[in-house]
This record gives sequence, C-alpha cells and structure tokens, in this order.
Amino acid sequence: MKRTIYLPWNTSRNRIKEAEDARNNRLEIVKALSWGQISRRDLLKWGLITAAGALAPIKGLNPFVSSAYGEVPTGAPNSPGLIGLDFTQPMLRLEVLPRNPISSLNPRPMVEANETLQRVDPALGGGFGPIEGRPPGPEWAHQRWAEFPPAVAIEATQECAKTNANGNIPFKFHPNLPTQGPLAMWTFNGTVPPKLVLGRYGEPILFRHHNKLPADVRMNGGFGRHTISTHEHNGHHGSENDGFTGAFFFPGQFYDCHWPIILAGHDTINTDATDKMAGSPDDNGGYTKVPGDWHETMSTHWFHDHMFNFTAQNVYKGNAAMFNIYSAIDRGNETIRDGVNLGLPSGSAKSWGNLDYDINLMLADKAWDSNGQLFFDIFQLDGFLGDVMTVNACYKPYFEVEARKYRFRILNGSVSRFFKLALSDGSPMIQIGNDGNLLPHPILLTELDEQSIAERYDIVIDFSRYKPGEKVWMVNLCEHDDGRGPKTDLSLAEALAGNSADACVGKFLEFRIIPSTKPDYSQVPGTLIPNPDLSAIPVARERTFEFGRSNGTDDAPWTVKTDGGQGLAADYNQVSAAPKRGTREVWTLINGGGGWDHPIHIHFEESQMLARDGSLSNVPPWERGRKDVFRLHRGGTVTVTLQFREFAGMFVEHCHNTVHEDHAMLIRWELDRGLVALPTPVPTPQGVEFITPTALPTAY
Repeated sequence: MKRTIYLPWNTSRNRIKEAEDARNNRLEIVKALSWGQISRRDLLKWGLITAAGALAPIKGLNPFVSSAYGEVPTGAPNSPGLIGLDFTQPMLRLEVLPRNPISSLNPRPMVEANETLQRVDPALGGGFGPIEGRPPGPEWAHQRWAEFPPAVAIEATQECAKTNANGNIPFKFHPNLPTQGPLAMWTFNGTVPPKLVLGRYGEPILFRHHNKLPADVRMNGGFGRHTISTHEHNGHHGSENDGFTGAFFFPGQFYDCHWPIILAGHDTINTDATDKMAGSPDDNGGYTKVPGDWHETMSTHWFHDHMFNFTAQNVYKGNAAMFNIYSAIDRGNETIRDGVNLGLPSGSAKSWGNLDYDINLMLADKAWDSNGQLFFDIFQLDGFLGDVMTVNACYKPYFEVEARKYRFRILNGSVSRFFKLALSDGSPMIQIGNDGNLLPHPILLTELDEQSIAERYDIVIDFSRYKPGEKVWMVNLCEHDDGRGPKTDLSLAEALAGNSADACVGKFLEFRIIPSTKPDYSQVPGTLIPNPDLSAIPVARERTFEFGRSNGTDDAPWTVKTDGGQGLAADYNQVSAAPKRGTREVWTLINGGGGWDHPIHIHFEESQMLARDGSLSNVPPWERGRKDVFRLHRGGTVTVTLQFREFAGMFVEHCHNTVHEDHAMLIRWELDRGLVALPTPVPTPQGVEFITPTALPTAY
C-alpha cells in the first residue's frame, strides 16, 4: 500500500482522530526524551522502537499501522487552517542585525573565555558559573585575535517567541493563523522575520550570542533543547568559533564568536595584498585590497544551532539566520564598474551591501498540531517532513518585484526536505552560485537541480520580460513520500496540476510585477569566480568516509565508517581523521545505504568535486564551483579535494539531513594537533570540564 506522511484532505473524521491520538502519544514520548527523563535505549528495551531505530508498529503509537477503519496506512493529520490563505500575505524580508562598535559590548570581548562568575538558576543546579559558555583556557582562545581584532560587534539573543508587545510582530506563519506560543518557537531576539548579518572581507566581526531560553529544560513546548551551539556554516575561522557540537552553552550565558572574515590562502597567496581582485568594499564606492586568494571569495552563508543530538529540533524551532559576505568582486552595488566589481543585481544607494534587488529566501517546510502550534516528530528517523511551505517564516506569501533583474540567495533551511525549483511559466533563471560561492560561469536553467538541506543556490531572475500587473510563481517540483530523500521530480505541468500527495509540491511564492522605479544597471558577466588551480599542490593523503546504517544493535541507527573501518555512531570525543595544516587531501564520500540521500557537510574548508560516482563527467556544471555540502545520491559516491589553512582545532563532518546527524551520522576530525588532540569539552552551567579524546588507528 502507498505510504503517505500526511493524510489526504478528504480523510474521514474517525481516521483523523485515530492519527491525532497516535501523534499525541508520540509527542508525550518526544517530550520525555527532550527533558532527559528517558533515553532511546529505554524505548528500545520497552519495544517502542525497533533495533534499527524506527518506531515500532504499535497501533495508537505508530501512525502507519493499518487503521481500524480501512486497509491503507494512516498518516499524520494535516496542519489545519490553511484553506484560502495561499498568497494573501506579503513576504517578510530578513531583518538586518545592527552593526555596532566594539565598545558597545559589555563586558568587553576577551581572547580567552570570560570566567567571571554569576549565580546559576536553581533549575540548572544552582551555585555559581561563568558568564561565558566558551570553554576556558588558551586552547579555546580566539585564534589570531591580535592579528584580526574585531572591528564590528553584532549582538543577538536566543529566546522564546515574543507576542505583540513593544512593537514586535506577533509570531504567526500567516495573520489568519494562530500566534505561536513562546515555547513553540525559539528565534533570534525572539522575533520575526529571521535575521541577516552583513559582513565584508577584512572587517572581523564579534558575534555575541546570548542564551535567554528557559532554564527549566521542561519549558520547551515538547521538543528542543535549551543548550545551543552557534555554527557559522562554512566560516573560515578557528574551531572555537565553529559551533562545535559539544561546545554548547546554557541559559544565562553568552558565547563570543570571532569571525575574522579573511580569504582562504591568506598566509600563502597574495600575502602582500597587491592583487586587485582581492579586496573589501569601503564606504566610498571603492575597496581596500586584502591578502589571500580571490578565487576563494565567498558570498552567501548562514548560521544555525549545532547542539549535539538536538540540531534538527533547535533549527526547526527557529535557530537559523543568514549571513551575506561582501567583497571587491561581489560588492552589493550594481552601478560600480571598475574592472573588479561584477555588478550583480543589488541596488546603488550605499557603496556596498544594497538589498533593494538582492533578496534572501529561507525556505523551510513546517507542520503544526490541531491547536496550530509548531509540531515535530523525532520518530521519523528517516527524516522529518512538514506539510506546509514557508518562505522567511511566512506561509506561501507574495512578493512585489519591479520589472527588472533580481538576485535571490536561496537557502534550504529544512530538516530533511529537498527542493527543486522552477518558475510557473517555465521561463529561465540564471544560477550564479552554489553554497557560499559564486560559480566560475553563470548557468541558464529552466529548472534548478534538487537542492538538499543547507545548500544555497544564488540565482538571477529577469522580471523585465513581464508587464506590470502580471504574476509568476516559484514552484517546487520535488516530491517526497518519506524523509529518506526525494521520491521523484515532477514535470512543471504535473506539479502545477495539484494532484501530488505531497502538500509541499507546487506553487509556494508569488511574484507580483510592478513598474520599475529606477534604471536597472545590473549585469551577469560571463565569468564570475574561477576555481583555484590546485594542480601544483601535492595530495598528502586520501581518505574514505562511508555513510550508512548500523548493524541493527544500536539505538542510534546512522553510522560513519572511516577508511574502511567499523561503522560507528557519533561520538564527538573520538577523532576519526587528523589532517595537517598546510596540506591538501582527497576525501571520497560513500553512500553505504542504497535507500537514502545524504547531503554531507564538511566544516571549515570548502572543497572542489573531482568526481561523482567515479568520474568528473558526472559532475554537472552547477557542482563544479567550490562547495561545502555534497549530495550523496542513493548508492553513490563523491570525491572531493580540500586544503587546510590558516586555523586549527576540532571540526566535524556530518549528514545535513539533521535527523540523520542527530542519530548519529557525524564524525569529528582534528586539524594540526600532531599526535595530541584537543581535550574534549564537557559543558555544565557551573563550568566546563575536559576529557581526553580517543582516536581511530587510521586518524593520523
């Protein structure tokens, strides 16, 4: 029988009630797990989950047990209240976080963690603990602090969603939907829309992240963990600022992240900062030259929670934001023609960082319960799928665009869902970027490739082909029936027909064309950013990582095999690889389970793809730039090359289907520590302790 995640709209009331009862029963277990009252091993022992980690086939608990009212599997109830709401609210633009002087921070930032003591909430054990959650001591000090002193302070809190007090927008996915309760959503500053940071090369940022979530772990609305770790996705900086999954911090603490924003190759290429292509925009329309390899220039980042075992839940609750990085090449001013600036769509009112025609889109599927509150089910260990499409936390909005070119920075911010995007009239889009980087050359496409979780696709759409008053829609063609990966990619006609059982297929963003207010000075040059030439750099080592399933004896079903060894579940105290700084390696990523797609993210360094399934000819043009997320097709392989430069420490590699990551498809690798790895932090509200890590025999 066909398995559907969500019931069709015409389902009988009896079956909806049965599915709702099953969902509520599961939510009680999810709540107990999130509070730490029970473990997955308890569920395995009680027979509530199978040895492979799946929810056991028990009626009243599992929604896929045959219904008493029919012979088809029962899915979860649909998210209620959506009828008639499509494209009836304007899309929110991301909110830019203020850029302040360093002097605005109190206390002042420090190279080592601030160990000033404060009282600890009794719910966290009482006593006293440090105000900063960063692990203390010189090994967790900010690397190269004196060389790259922070020039800009950006401050944000993580807290419960706020209501309409003090002028805040009430957190609703649509004005006609229920307000999300303070325990349902945990967002930056507790507000909507999602946040955006603007940075530029050569101007280091100190991002101070305050944890203002409830101290009582039970105050989570049934899922999510109040300890957080902030990962600046693919940032080129030390591991103390990478959001290491085990370096989390507690309510009442802050964590100072030092983002130097330097070009990779800073220490070895263009060290005298004479290359005109390597630079940072100034405030007068020009730019300042910086050291490093301009071929490594990055543009579209994001940052999100990386809490061990709870990344999926915390990101889903709202711990995700975007980060635009500006350079001499990608200045965010479309009018400047100096032989360096590309002139991509943006605007011209400011010398850099114009957002008039440069639009961030954070796509994510969501679901809510019968009360309209955000719902998440960790028992879907293949991956959790919502049945509601959101853009920038808005349910199916519209966006007014002038009849001219726009740049869209599109983030797949979902937990497990893939997207494949097209325009409703089949007209072309120009892809200019993949992940944090501009491609070597723009690519004209009528359909983008499937976009996996955490990938960013930068595209340009020329709306001058439409007349004011016309409409066109962004459409999702990628159909799921479970969280393993895409089931199929529909044709545009099939997706628009509205017959898919997957409610997230079809139109999800409406563009309304309005007259242009300013001339369009933007362009899309035929050459963007060529890849670095690595041909003269020897390969120091080759490694293999196989992502697959456990042997059925573990309550965490996902594993990683390193260099042909045993499949192991996530253990951030275990070092699986230890490359040396200043070297280049080749890593082959293997999908060991034929039924799942795995988008693999390697922290810290970008990579270039050498082969897909053994051949460079299988790597399409849109994957031939630099990347940080590598889609492993079912049963497939990807071979990448990467260098290790400028910084050191402990980093991770994992599946970015965050349900897989949390259960437990993640490994730790160590950079430039010789034969002695960094001590592993064990955070508590009263302070951080350290334990000695272990290492695989093949790590070094």
